[in-house]
Amino acid sequence: MSLEQGRPLLSLTGGEPLFMVMNAGSGKHDSTEIQATIQAACERAGRRCQLLLVERGSELQRAAERAVHLAREQAGAVVAVGGDGTLHAVCQAVVGQQVPFGILPQGTFNYFGRAHGISQDLKQALQQLFDARLAQVSLGRLNGRYFLVNASLGLYPRLLEDREAYKQRYGRSRLVALWSALVTLTRAHRQLHIQLDYAGRHRQLRTPTLVVCNNPLQLEHIGVDPQLPEDADHLVALTSRPVGTLALYGLLLRGLLSRMGEAEQVSSIGFERMTVHLGWRPRLVKVAMDGEIFRMRTPLEFSLAARSLPLLIPRTAPPPDHP
Repeated sequence: MSLEQGRPLLSLTGGEPLFMVMNAGSGKHDSTEIQATIQAACERAGRRCQLLLVERGSELQRAAERAVHLAREQAGAVVAVGGDGTLHAVCQAVVGQQVPFGILPQGTFNYFGRAHGISQDLKQALQQLFDARLAQVSLGRLNGRYFLVNASLGLYPRLLEDREAYKQRYGRSRLVALWSALVTLTRAHRQLHIQLDYAGRHRQLRTPTLVVCNNPLQLEHIGVDPQLPEDADHLVALTSRPVGTLALYGLLLRGLLSRMGEAEQVSSIGFERMTVHLGWRPRLVKVAMDGEIFRMRTPLEFSLAARSLPLLIPRTAPPPDHP
């Protein structure tokens, strides 16, 4: 989450070709208009760009791998155009390939872009991209897969699944997301019995959810201050004691008011590596990463991938805070 210090970055000429991956079949925005805006801006800026369009999320990985191949071959940059799910998918192909990664955020919350000073307005984000600088930023990793914002299990993936269903029916907006959360919390929820192993400690918990956060802006917005050292990156795990529906509503309200950290039911743990056990034998569990649902085998291995992503950020963006 912080800029890398003391490690050489990839160099930029300012004229790199841009290979942009976009899911044309996703989101509330007009795909044709977005494409036209991107192409017109690139022409005015004298920047060569190529749009790699897909119609389904399942096609993003192949398109991202193609974009990385082209960027390595032509000394270019890979750019993800879309919401958190698109950014997440393209990021998997970029990490470790020594190519710059840019984003043009098109989602509802856009925590990753906002944390790095990247505008949510497409035209402004394009101008920032054309005059960007490089920064190495840290990612989270779960069982070998990277995440930009957060990863979770238990209640939170259910909230995300229901939210997506409501968005498909009623449209994408924060109000729809809030309403779907209120409906989801009225249902009975299974408690997780988990063991957390981190920094030589072993902790047994019964909780409705575990959320691991890699985004200081999201923590700030819900009002959680994990009080971590200033000289190192950490992931932050959030858990809650078992609570009923009314208490869950109370936690949701505290989050909306940026006061969740004041709730006695909520605890936070800063860590660089953590193993999560659910029972004594391996099994598949549903997890959410950056708003996308996956099934993964336990135990779950969370770790910090320190300064692993060469991100194109606005030249005037300040260094991000630690979580």
